[in-house]
Amino acid sequence: MDLHLVTYFVAVIDHGGITKAAQALYISQPSLSQAIRTFERRLGTTLFDRTGRRLTLTEDGRTLEVAARRILADVERAKSKVAAVRELEAGRIQIVTYSAFSIHPVVELVRRFRTRHPGIMVAISDSDGPAGVHSALRRGEAEIGVTDLSAEHAGMITVPLLEQEMVLALHPDLAAELPDPVPREIVRKVPLVIDLGSPADAAKTGELLGSDNVVVDCAHPTAIWEFVMRGTGATVVPRQVAEKQIPGATVLRLDPPLHRPVGLVLRAGEPSPAAAAFISAATGTKPGA
Repeated sequence: MDLHLVTYFVAVIDHGGITKAAQALYISQPSLSQAIRTFERRLGTTLFDRTGRRLTLTEDGRTLEVAARRILADVERAKSKVAAVRELEAGRIQIVTYSAFSIHPVVELVRRFRTRHPGIMVAISDSDGPAGVHSALRRGEAEIGVTDLSAEHAGMITVPLLEQEMVLALHPDLAAELPDPVPREIVRKVPLVIDLGSPADAAKTGELLGSDNVVVDCAHPTAIWEFVMRGTGATVVPRQVAEKQIPGATVLRLDPPLHRPVGLVLRAGEPSPAAAAFISAATGTKPGA
């Protein structure tokens, strides 16, 4: 049924007749009368008893009134929800990333966004490196990816955010005789705990790998940090992660320095209001800037 016919039907009830309802709806009386007849014809029933001076509801009309008011209330609630999402008062945004960025910069990015838009829920999903981020975006499983911008991102919009300084984090006992910064050729002799299963990370740390210096191949960041704290081996992580997540570890620079560009990726086209707001918060700009 047409929503405007439901609206007209309820208006006639509320205003006690065609004349006042037409005035309230800013349409002509004949047009409203015709609309009510059309509504009755489509439903195959009579909604109003027209024998007296005043329109009164028939039994079918009274039954329909309950459903009609519920329909109009549901529509208003739906409009309010849509408006709330558009105005960033409610809703959800789906972010996809992978373990390399799950702490830095994702935690800070989400904190900034939530400070600006506390009504929006942020859902973060995990993927297998940049290729997994692309797949999630193409399938519509996420709106924004946080990833390594040195990887190939053909067909995607990229938003550069920062460069992570990659450092060597290790137990003080392992660091005792190492210089700061550590030449890469020396790192190749240091026992390492890293994730060889991540193509992006493996490529980034490739020059630091010797013939047999990887002592633990681990895909779980928290476990890697625990291995480091227990002196099992060193790892290569962003400075912010080393300093905040691996307490007591010695942090050494690499020579030459190793940096990783980080940013956002998203599908081409107009982003949703929530996605645009996330980009704005991440880049420190105003929406639409």
